[in-house]
Amino acid sequence: MSTKLNGKVAVITASTEGIGLAIAKRLASDGASVVISSRKLKKVTKAVDLLKKMGYQQVYGCRCHIGVAEDRKNLFRETMSIFGRIDIFVSNAAVNPFLGKILDCPQQVWDKIFDINVRAPFLMVKDAVPLIKKSQGGSVVFISSVAAYNPMRKIGAYSVSKTALLGLTKVLSQSLIEDNIRVNCVAPGVVETKSSRTIIAGNKTILEEIPLNRVAAPEEIAAVVSFLVSDDASYVSGETVTVAGGMISHL
Repeated sequence: MSTKLNGKVAVITASTEGIGLAIAKRLASDGASVVISSRKLKKVTKAVDLLKKMGYQQVYGCRCHIGVAEDRKNLFRETMSIFGRIDIFVSNAAVNPFLGKILDCPQQVWDKIFDINVRAPFLMVKDAVPLIKKSQGGSVVFISSVAAYNPMRKIGAYSVSKTALLGLTKVLSQSLIEDNIRVNCVAPGVVETKSSRTIIAGNKTILEEIPLNRVAAPEEIAAVVSFLVSDDASYVSGETVTVAGGMISHL
């Protein structure tokens, strides 16, 4: 266990499994108090119990559907009530309800993708910033995707939403510099999670596209997030770190 995040409080969306849970576990192991959240209270309770059994006692769980304004506000409200501060906000929640050609994506589905993947993270940052400022500064991290650079045909709408986060990272980092809040982004490649199994199953040659010849473990993404929210990255802001095993990533 590390102490580099001692005294810090981190809020992570969609953190009951996969990358989000790995981030919560890593930040807790580095000394942070961690607030886990998800749409389903049952999953939140299970994840909190898991981390506490692992020895991380400064963990709290809150049900939060990020598409619902009151849920978003309540997440921060409960965090302040329990821990009295917020230093780190990690926006991990995202949806991808459509597979197929982008022009076949129904408008209602397109709207949902951008509501959850772009609009809600932006609004959550708006709510989080005044609270992070009270802590004399902190860090925001968006979880994007290598698909933001290399759009995949079957998940075109999702890819575009993740590209939007790259721009949001740049703009917010400039806007919040005077508040001592750093804003960065992580663009994972293919990670071993439930949501990635469909992609892997539908692309038998995907390992050929990854120079390291394997998919990532969620913990490898969490390690980069831990770096970005720590003082080790005190001169890093407005950046997107691609963690994709060597897959080409460029606009």
